[in-house]
Amino acid sequence: MSLVSGPGRGGVAAGLPQELSLYMDKHVSYIQSLDRRKDEREYWLTEHLRLSGLYWGLTALHLLGHPDALPRSQVIEFVLSCLHENGGFGAAPGHDSHMLYTVSGVQILATLDAFDELEARVQGGRLKIGQLVDIAGLQDAETGTFAGDEWGERDTRFLYGAFNALSLLGLLHLINVDKAVGHIQSCANFDGGYGTSPGAESHSGQVFTCLAALTIAGRLDLVDQDKLGAWLSERQLKNGGLNGRPEKKEDVCYSWWVFSSLAMLNKQHWIDGDKLANFILQCQDPQMGGFSDRPGDMVDVFHTCFGLAGLSLLKFPGLIEVDAVYCMPRAVTKRCLSK
Repeated sequence: MSLVSGPGRGGVAAGLPQELSLYMDKHVSYIQSLDRRKDEREYWLTEHLRLSGLYWGLTALHLLGHPDALPRSQVIEFVLSCLHENGGFGAAPGHDSHMLYTVSGVQILATLDAFDELEARVQGGRLKIGQLVDIAGLQDAETGTFAGDEWGERDTRFLYGAFNALSLLGLLHLINVDKAVGHIQSCANFDGGYGTSPGAESHSGQVFTCLAALTIAGRLDLVDQDKLGAWLSERQLKNGGLNGRPEKKEDVCYSWWVFSSLAMLNKQHWIDGDKLANFILQCQDPQMGGFSDRPGDMVDVFHTCFGLAGLSLLKFPGLIEVDAVYCMPRAVTKRCLSK
C-alpha cells in the first residue's frame, strides 16, 4: 500500500512498519526542549540563527497539530525584542537586522495571528516593517533585485523573502513586482532551473525561491514547466531522497525545496512519493525526536521543519496541510492572504 495516502492514527499509516512510523510526540518534545539548553555550547554558537530557528520549530509544531506547544505570549515577546527601529528584525536581540530574519519574524507573527498586536505595540506596525530599510527599501530600482541588508549582498533568496513577507502583510504594492519578475527571468538557465543570479548554476533552493516568487506574482506562465519539472524529477536518487543539484548527496531539506517546487507546477507525480516518504522517515531520531539531513546523522530543527513539511506535502496521515509557496500551515496563509 501507499505510505502517504492510507488512513492512519497518530501519524502512523495503516500497515506501515514500526521503523517507518512518524514519532510525533517525540518531535514535539524535541522542539520544546531547544530553548531549555542554555547550558550547552551549541545553544550560544547558534544564536545567529535564533529567530529563524524559532520559525522552523513553530512551523513544525503547527504541522504536527500542536500549535500551543510553545507559549504564544513569550514567542511574540521574543520576536518583537528582535525588531529594529529601521523596521527590520535581527536573529536575536542586539543582532543586526537582515532580510532573512525579517521574513522569519513576519512568518512567526502571521502564524500566531499576531499582526493586531504588532499594530498595537509598535508605532507604524506593518508599514514600519514593509516600507523601510529591511524589505521594500532593499530593492534596487533599476534591476529589481533585492539586497539582504544595508551592505548590499544580492540573491534571489532575498527577492523571494520580500515577496513572502510583503504578501503576508498585505503590502506587496510597496515594491516593483514587474522589475523583480524580470530579474527572476534573467536567472533562468538552459536546463530549466534557476541560480542565485544571472549565469549562476541551477540549484534546487534557488528554483524554489524563484518559482515561489513567480507564484506569488501570478506569473508562472513565464516558466518552462515541463523542462523545469524534468530537472526537478531528476533530483531523486535510488534511495528515494532528493538532492540539490546533479552529482550531490540526498538531503532531507530537499524534500521541501524540490517537492514543493513540483507541487507548484502540479507535477508531484513526477517522482516516487512513497520512496521519498520512506527516506524522510528514516532520518528521524526515534528516541529523542527530530530529523537529520540523512539517516544516522545528528538531528536539528532546520531539517526537522523541512522533513515534516515534505511529509505534509506528501499528505502523510496525521499532519496539517502545508502551503507549498510559504512553508507555513495552509490555514494561516489563507487567513492572511484573504484580508
